[in-house]
Amino acid sequence: MSDHLLSIEDLNITVKNHRQVTTLLENVSLHVNRGEIVGLIGESGSGKSLTAKTIMNLLPSNMQLQESKVMYNDKNLLKLSAKDHRKLLGKEIGMIFQDYRGSFTPFIRIGKQMIETISTHYSIKNKEAKFMALEVLEEMGLDSERAYRSYPFQLSGGQVQRCAIAMTLALKPSLLICDEVTTALDVMSGEKVLDYIDLVRQETGCAVLMITHDLAQAYKRTDRMYVMHQGVVVEEGLPEQIRCHHKHPYTKKLCSCLLSLPNETELTVHERERVVTL
Repeated sequence: MSDHLLSIEDLNITVKNHRQVTTLLENVSLHVNRGEIVGLIGESGSGKSLTAKTIMNLLPSNMQLQESKVMYNDKNLLKLSAKDHRKLLGKEIGMIFQDYRGSFTPFIRIGKQMIETISTHYSIKNKEAKFMALEVLEEMGLDSERAYRSYPFQLSGGQVQRCAIAMTLALKPSLLICDEVTTALDVMSGEKVLDYIDLVRQETGCAVLMITHDLAQAYKRTDRMYVMHQGVVVEEGLPEQIRCHHKHPYTKKLCSCLLSLPNETELTVHERERVVTL
C-alpha cells in the first residue's frame, strides 16, 4: 500500500460558458501522506477550494473533469459511484468548509444536528453521541451546554464556525480537509482550534490538507506546502524552502506579502525606548 493517503494526479477541470471553454485547473498534482499536514496556499481564485471540492465530489454540473486521478487509499474517487463516494464522507474524509453557516440547518438546534451526524457514522446511543458532542464543543473553547442547546442564529459567526469544526472533528476522519478554518475567528480562538486539530492528528494519525491564506499559519503548522496560481501548482516544498528558498516568481511575490518586524539593530534609539515602554 502506498504511503500516500491522498494522491491527485494531473487534475484538469474546464467550464463551458457561451461556447467558450475556460480551464480552471491544469495538471494539478499533489499528495498527502498519512499523519501529515500539507498546506495549500495561493490567492483567492487560484483553485484551492476547487481542488477540495473535487475530492468531495461537489463540483457544479457545468464543470467538466478531464482525464484525471484522485486516489484515496488506492481508490480512484473519480471512478466511484455517488453512493460509494458518500459512504467515505464524514468518517473517512471530512471537510471543514469556508462557508461554515452552510454546515447547519437554521431551524434545528446545534446539538440535535451533531447527534444525528455522529449517530449516522457510529452505532451508538444518543446519550453517548451527546457526550461526544459536548466534549468536542468544549475543546473548541465554547460554553458546550449553551452551544449544544442553541439554534445557529443565536450564536455569533465565530461560535457557529467552531461548532461546525467540532461536528467534523467529532467523527475523527482519516483525511481532514480544512478550507480557511479560522476565517471568522480571533487569533486566540484560531490558535486553540488549530491546536486541537493537531492533537486529533497526533491521536488518530489522520492526514490534514490545510487550505489557507494565512502564510504565517502555514509556515508554522504544515509539514509540506504547495503553492497554487491561476489553477496551476507552481511550487512545492518544505515550509522553510517555500519561505526562504522559493524559485517561482509568484511564490516570491506571495511570500513578500508577509510583513516582518525589523531587527533590533535596525531600530533607532527612540524606537527601542518606545518598545521597552510598551
